[in-house]
Amino acid sequence: MRVALLTEGARPHPDRGAGAWCDRLAEGLPEHEFELHLLTGPAGPGPARRLSPAWRGVHDLALWGPRPRGRAPGALRRRQYARAYEELVRALVLPGARGGFGAGLYRLAALAREDGGTLPAFLASAHARRVLERSWRLPGADTSAGQPLVRDVLVAADLLEQCLRPLSAPWYGTGPGGLGGADLCHVVGGGPAALPALVARHLHGVPFVVTEHGLHLREQYLGYPPRAEGGAGAESEARQARDECRSDDRRHRVRAPGGERASHEAPYRRPVRALLLSFFRALTEETYRQAAILTPGTAHDQQWQRRCGADPARTRVVYEGTPAVGRPAAGAEPARPTLVWAGALEPGRDTELMLHAFARVRAELPAARLVVHGEETAPGYLAHCAAVAERLGVAGAVDFAGRPGSLAEAWQGGTVAVFSALSQRSPRLLADAMLSGRAVVATDVGVTREVVGPTGLLVPARDPRALAGACLALLRDEERRSRLGLAGRLRAQERFAVEPVLGAFREIYLELVSQYPAFPEGGGAGEGGRAPRPFARPAEYWLADGPRGRDGQGERAERDDGADPDAGDGDSRDGDSGAPDDGPGQPAALGTAAGARAEPARPAGPAFAEAV
Repeated sequence: MRVALLTEGARPHPDRGAGAWCDRLAEGLPEHEFELHLLTGPAGPGPARRLSPAWRGVHDLALWGPRPRGRAPGALRRRQYARAYEELVRALVLPGARGGFGAGLYRLAALAREDGGTLPAFLASAHARRVLERSWRLPGADTSAGQPLVRDVLVAADLLEQCLRPLSAPWYGTGPGGLGGADLCHVVGGGPAALPALVARHLHGVPFVVTEHGLHLREQYLGYPPRAEGGAGAESEARQARDECRSDDRRHRVRAPGGERASHEAPYRRPVRALLLSFFRALTEETYRQAAILTPGTAHDQQWQRRCGADPARTRVVYEGTPAVGRPAAGAEPARPTLVWAGALEPGRDTELMLHAFARVRAELPAARLVVHGEETAPGYLAHCAAVAERLGVAGAVDFAGRPGSLAEAWQGGTVAVFSALSQRSPRLLADAMLSGRAVVATDVGVTREVVGPTGLLVPARDPRALAGACLALLRDEERRSRLGLAGRLRAQERFAVEPVLGAFREIYLELVSQYPAFPEGGGAGEGGRAPRPFARPAEYWLADGPRGRDGQGERAERDDGADPDAGDGDSRDGDSGAPDDGPGQPAALGTAAGARAEPARPAGPAFAEAV
């Protein structure tokens, strides 16, 4: 089948490696044809030689940066754009108009498809800014974040133009490279990458799957953009895991798609942040409502998705596989008892708690030492931690080693791996520590219990006594350390192996195409307005036996045993599918062009219906 994979890239676009999640998916399912639709910067996706050969085609769209060139719409079309845009903006600012978000979104997409390139010009026009300002200041509008100023309207209009830019992408046809010709779409990362899938679902009825390794909406609320986790051409898992030892600027700002700030260097004011968060919240709810299947990376993320309106019946946890499962375990332990800590140096990782716990460990085991790996992300926090270590009298035994060259080297230099974070949203760093074979001590927050389970020691957050006690228990018991380390490695290998991920998506893809029949453009309605029906033709019909029947001998219309009783005995042609019949008992050849959707035929006979 043809699978269109939609995701966001990074800027500047990183080197594409074979370890990227999407690359592994395309390479691991060679029976399917994958096409990459990438939302990236103005520089594009980079040289083709850096792409995995598994991709059958690559299409990119500049999601941020300068607005694409295009003519402005005429007066009549501008009024139509304004009505649709006003409906969308009202859904963002008026609590009673939330239900109009989808209608405004799809109307804008339909107008953009009819005109071809005028939507960005309209969204950047003074007319659109007036619509935004008028709707934003309506009586009853949610202004709990403050009244918008003129500069807020200008910034918000710029950001909304970038967020809605995928609506005007040239991807929505049924020809080569068009989403309408795909059997399904696979959205990786959520957010603006889901917009093309929503439009393809609305225009062509193409089902889509959403995979989120770290929720896009949650990261927006935290005030910094999610990385392109798993995005095709993203960095390898080892590099991504090392990135957990640092963090982006989190100074309470919502940025534009892709992490840029739409050329505005100052932090956004609260009204702008509130409007953008409202947009991402409405987009997430619409995405979860329309998605055929959601595949969060953890059960912790699954709970967040349910709180955002996701249907539990359409949600399945698929852990993020990593090739690091084949990495050898760490070697012999260091001669001195050593605790190793890795993470971004910021209050959320609670390095200070680790220092207080280590002071208690040091009092019991004077030979113990602590190695802290990570970069300073909160200004002054490294100096603060050094001052805390000095005040506790353990500065000589604490090594602030900075960002490690590789995580394997970091775990190799420790006896026990320790995590003291106040929240743990991603399982990547925990899983990497477990794959090293070192015993793990962690605070019981976020995904920690789900990832570590019974193979490590979990303690409450903000409790230095409990953290110190767990570290001492492992440092004093070599046999227990070895047993827990081996159990943790086996658990991580089982949960985060690549093969189960490929198997899960192979089943999901086949399940979806069995439930969504092929149909032409028009939102899924068949000929005469009848809804398409799964398994309308037997599987043999779709066998590609070459251009048979084109010599004029197979001009007879196809007739099914289970013909529609309302169709009559006259014309029984199968719509305009153009597929000739090769005679009784012969599979018809595929007469349509590659990628074109065939119109649904009448259902097959009772025997086939019972078989399926």
